[in-house]
Amino acid sequence: MLFLVFQLNDDRYALDVSQVVEVLPLVRIRKMLRSPPGIAGTINYRGAHVPVVDLSELALGRPAALRLSTRIILANCSEQEGKSHLLGLIAENATETIRLEPRDFASSGIVNADAPYLGQIAMGPRGMVQRIELNDLLPASTRQSLFKESA
Repeated sequence: MLFLVFQLNDDRYALDVSQVVEVLPLVRIRKMLRSPPGIAGTINYRGAHVPVVDLSELALGRPAALRLSTRIILANCSEQEGKSHLLGLIAENATETIRLEPRDFASSGIVNADAPYLGQIAMGPRGMVQRIELNDLLPASTRQSLFKESA
């Protein structure tokens, strides 16, 4: 399987590329007043408004650094009913991919109820990398408010 790798602080994380639609440069994001923590705003992608989550703000409590390697990952986020919605993810250092097999991943040994999106860990050529489970990234209430209009 192929994964897109990005960073949160000095740690590396991976997103299954089968969920990735496109990787964009950090384009202008329309801020939304009083949005939930981690929600950066919305972008216009080919005529559709797509909500954007800042992974650094969501996980670390600070916005992503404005660098050339900071990207918006457009990904398909699935709901339990089988519907799929586009979601933008602001990620730092999102510039490489890695090929790993499912058997390469193992439990971290730590369960974090506050971060259910943190998946299993694998050893890559440059150290440990942890999977991000996109469908567990946002609480149900936030998902409902983000995808309410497209339902």
